[in-house]
Amino acid sequence: MRFRIYKRKVLLLALVMLLAAFVLWTGGKQRKNEAFPRDDQTSRSGGKVGAGNPTRKVSNESQASKFEKPEVDNLTLVYRGIVFQLNFDQTIRNQETIKTRSPNDLVVVVQVHNRPEYLQILVNSLRKAKGIGNVLLIFSHDFWSPQINQIVASVDFCQVLQIFFPFSIQLYPNEFPGHDPRDCPRDISKANAFKLGCINAEYQDSFGHYRESKFCQTKHHWWWKLHFVWERVKVLEDHKGLVLFIEEDHYLSPDFYHVMKNMWRLKTESCPDCDILTLGTYTRVSDFTDKASKVEVKTWRSTEHNMGMAMTRETYQKLIECTDAFCEYDDYNWDWTLQYLTVSCLPRYWKVMICEAPRIFHAGDCGMHHKKACMPSAEVAKIDKIISSNIQHLFPETMAISEIYPLAAIGPHVKNGGWGDIRDHELCASYRRLQ
Repeated sequence: MRFRIYKRKVLLLALVMLLAAFVLWTGGKQRKNEAFPRDDQTSRSGGKVGAGNPTRKVSNESQASKFEKPEVDNLTLVYRGIVFQLNFDQTIRNQETIKTRSPNDLVVVVQVHNRPEYLQILVNSLRKAKGIGNVLLIFSHDFWSPQINQIVASVDFCQVLQIFFPFSIQLYPNEFPGHDPRDCPRDISKANAFKLGCINAEYQDSFGHYRESKFCQTKHHWWWKLHFVWERVKVLEDHKGLVLFIEEDHYLSPDFYHVMKNMWRLKTESCPDCDILTLGTYTRVSDFTDKASKVEVKTWRSTEHNMGMAMTRETYQKLIECTDAFCEYDDYNWDWTLQYLTVSCLPRYWKVMICEAPRIFHAGDCGMHHKKACMPSAEVAKIDKIISSNIQHLFPETMAISEIYPLAAIGPHVKNGGWGDIRDHELCASYRRLQ
């Protein structure tokens, strides 16, 4: 089964672009009727990973009465057209007012879903960062929202680009990659799935479950974003610097740009074979006194080093060669899939340079992998307390490697499943072919 865009759909998209003009926002501001209906899906699967075979509840009621192919409503087609046009135009905001950025300076890419309260907190932290005017800030979205777009439009301290994952659940609400009513229920047996006649009966995951779109989307978005930023963003066509990947529920210290530049210099001088530069781990360090100017070099581990990852084009090019391995591995987490690649496909284990005193913090300790309620203000208060109590240790003049650990064998990885459908494999692999 191949995932492809039919010519008639391309022609239809061209037609609906005429309708799109009526709803496309101007200068980041939108009309009230531009919003999609709100989704009720759980957000992100990055950050701290969950246990193997996570519990995901979906109704198993018979879908036999819904097996007619679903039709796509005109409004959904209009928004697909808008996303197509925006990804094609790639309008960079604030270029007229901020002209100091050099071509190969730091690029920060934020993966955004639908948690505007966390996105606002991230933007607030970026606003306070010294040197932020030198950054190109890219927001990569899988959910269209006037509220989110207004937060992005409020960014006036650096150059900004918005890109949109074109195969989101929101854009395909009743067909793959969203949930097709003809899909098999999650917990049905394979034998009963064939009796029912659901369209993906053949493709269970490693735990005997069928796909759930809301758990597949984040891995799709991450891999699409990686490729699109490095190969399809026109202003980065010849980019020779770092790209830093973060998420909407992260929080950055005021000296993150300063530290990232020093780490880049240190990599060039002392660790040219470091594959990844990371701003910190989930461990909260309360005292920066002996750590603020130090980094360690060690083996990259997904459970520790998946937050604030910066890479060069060279690292990306090695990674994209592992497209098939990434897209076919039965784990819906992008970071655990990367861990698998480091032991199965990449030339060697990844070597990471990491700050001993973190310059990135995880503010969103809730959601998909966490049962507790989200309390962003409480988390931000804790982070601000750490930063304010160590303000005198920020902005170190130089950075030094405190210790280089030998690359170590990584223990057996237990896959989480949720990624057994061949349609996900094919769609994921197709991003590399997109023009």
